[in-house]
Amino acid sequence: MFRLDNKIAAVTGAGSGIGAAIAETFAAQGARVFVLELDEASGAETAARIRDAGGSADAVACNVSDAASVTAAFDAVAAAAGRLDILVNNAGIAHIGTVETTTEADLDRVYAVNVKGVHLCSQAGVRQMLKNGGGAILNLASIASLIGLTDRFAYSMSKGAVLAMTRSIAVDYVKQGIRCNCVAPARVHTPFVDGYLRNTYPGREQEMFQQLSEYQPVGRMGRPDEVAALALYLCSDEASFITGQCYPIDGGVLVF
Repeated sequence: MFRLDNKIAAVTGAGSGIGAAIAETFAAQGARVFVLELDEASGAETAARIRDAGGSADAVACNVSDAASVTAAFDAVAAAAGRLDILVNNAGIAHIGTVETTTEADLDRVYAVNVKGVHLCSQAGVRQMLKNGGGAILNLASIASLIGLTDRFAYSMSKGAVLAMTRSIAVDYVKQGIRCNCVAPARVHTPFVDGYLRNTYPGREQEMFQQLSEYQPVGRMGRPDEVAALALYLCSDEASFITGQCYPIDGGVLVF
C-alpha cells in the first residue's frame, strides 16, 4: 500500500523541513521526485540525500512567486520526465503581526509566496496533469485556515486562501481526474522554528520551545515525517476517493 512506483512528483520548498520530509518519503515509496526550491543549494542537498538513499530525485530552481520561474521549472519537469502525477505546494513563509502592525509590504510579501505561489504552481501543474489523465495536488494549509491564531493576521489570511483554492481546484477538475486536498498542521518542529526562537528569544530558546510545544494538547510539536506520512496517503492511489478536503494534523488543537 501507498507505493508511488512510476509516479512523477514535484514538491515546492523541499529544501528543508516539511517539504524535504515529503520529498524523501515519496522517493522512498518509489516516486521520481523533483525538488523545486528557491534556495538552489538546499534543493540540491535534498535531492542528493534521496539519491544516496537509493531514490530518484532532481533539483530544479524555482521561485514560486514569479510566473516566469514557475513556467521554466515545470517545463523542466516535463522535459525530463514527460508528465506530472503529483504536485505538493509546500513552499511558504511566515509573518508575525496583527492587522495594525502588518504593513502593506508585509502583506504583499506573504501573499506573493503563500497565495500567488500556490496559484502559479497549481496552474502549471494542472495544465500538465490534464495532458495525462489527471493527478493529485496537495496543498500545505495550516490550522490558521480553520481557527484564529494570535498575531498571525497575514499568515492566517494566506492559509485561508490556500484552503479556498484547494476546494476550488477540486470542484473544477473532479471530472478530469485531478484530485486536490490540503493538510492543516499545527506547530511542526522544523529548522524554521529553531531559527525563529534563536532570533526572537535569545537566551530563552528552551523555555519558549516548551511553551510552543505545550500549545498542542499532546504536549509536543509535530514532526515533518508525520506530516509527510499524511501527505503520502493523500497523494497515493489509496486516497483516490478523496478530494476537496482539509486534514488537520494538530496534536489535538482543534478538539480541546
